[in-house]
Amino acid sequence: MIDPRVTRLAELLCSHSTTLTSNDCVLVHAFDIPDEVVAEVVRIARSKGAQVVVRLESNRVRRQLLMGMTEENVATIADIELYEMKKMTAYIALRGGLNAGELGDVPDSAMTAWSRGYTQPVVLGERVPRTKWVALRWPSPGMAQQAGMSTDAFEDFYFDVCTMDYPKMQKAAEPLRELMLATDRVEIKGPGTDISFSIKDVGVRQSYGLRNIPDGECFTAPVRDSVNGVLQYNTVSLYQGTEFKDVRIVCKDGKVVEAHAGDRTDKMNEILDTDEGARYFGEWALGYNPYILHPMKDTLFDEKIGGSFHMTPGNAYDDADNGNRSAVHWDIVCIQRPEYGGGEIYFDGKLVRKDGVFVLPELQGLNPERLTT
Repeated sequence: MIDPRVTRLAELLCSHSTTLTSNDCVLVHAFDIPDEVVAEVVRIARSKGAQVVVRLESNRVRRQLLMGMTEENVATIADIELYEMKKMTAYIALRGGLNAGELGDVPDSAMTAWSRGYTQPVVLGERVPRTKWVALRWPSPGMAQQAGMSTDAFEDFYFDVCTMDYPKMQKAAEPLRELMLATDRVEIKGPGTDISFSIKDVGVRQSYGLRNIPDGECFTAPVRDSVNGVLQYNTVSLYQGTEFKDVRIVCKDGKVVEAHAGDRTDKMNEILDTDEGARYFGEWALGYNPYILHPMKDTLFDEKIGGSFHMTPGNAYDDADNGNRSAVHWDIVCIQRPEYGGGEIYFDGKLVRKDGVFVLPELQGLNPERLTT
C-alpha cells in the first residue's frame, strides 16, 4: 500500500505546483526514485487528464556517461532532449540518490562541456522559461546523514517541510515582494561580510511551491555591474559533486575578482571561469522556510533556510532578469540567525531583517512563529 504522504505530495506537485489539466503533456523525470513513488505521480498526473511521459535515470549511470564526455556527445544528447522538452508543457523532476558525491570525480572538463552544451540550451534555454516545472529531492539515508538525523526522523521532517501551507506563505510574502520591487540599494552586513548592490527595476519573484519543493524564498537579481564588497558564506555548498566550505568572495563593479574556498579554491575558480557570466551574479534571494533551520548540503533545502540569503554566481532567471547569462547557476547560502553569527540586511538604508528576523511590521508574517501557526 502506498504511503498516504506520498499521495499527498504527488497531489501537491500535480495540482499546486504544475496545475496539470487535459491540455498538458508532462515529463516525469526521475533519478533513483522508488518505482511506487514514480507510479503514484504518474497516476495523479493522469487523474488530471494530462498526457504523461516518463524518463528514468540513475546518478551512477549519469556519472559513467559523463566520464570522458565529449562535446559531440553532449550535443547529441542535448538535441534529443531538447526535442523532447519542446513537446512538453510541464516538467516534474524527482531527484533521489544514495550518494550526494556521485559526480565528485567527473573531470572538470566534462562538467564544463555538459553545462555549456546541455544545461544552457535544454534547461535554461527551454525547460525553465517555457514549461510549468517543479523539482524536488527524494529522502534517502544519505540525506538523513547529511542532516545529522535518523532515517525515520528525517523522513518525517521531509514530508512536514515539503507539504507545508504554501498558500499561507504566499500571502505572507507578498509585502516583501512589493518592498523589493520598490527598493534600489541593498546592503548586507555580518561576520566577514560587507556588500552592497542595486536591485532597481530587475523584477522580483516570490516562491511558494510552484518550482521547488520544499520552497520559501523571494528572489531577484543584482543589477549586473552594481555589486561591490566582500561576502563570507557560512554554509558548505555541494556543487557538481564537490563540497566547498569557507567560501569568501570579493566583488568589484559586479564581478567576482577574488574567490576563496580553502583547499577547493582552485576548483572554485575553475567553475567561475566557465564563461564570462559565471563571475557575475544572476540571483539574490531571502530564505524563510520555518521548518528548515540548518544546512544539509542539499541546495533545494539549504537555499530556503529560515533567516538565510543566497547570492548566486551565474545565470539569471527570465522573471528576475539582470541580463547575465552563464552555464553556471550556483546557489551559495549564508545564514544570519544568531547561532550562525547574525547579520543585518538594509533596503535603501532601512533595516529590514536583523539576525534572521524580519523587523518591519508588514514583513513579520514571514517569521517562524507566524508561518507555523
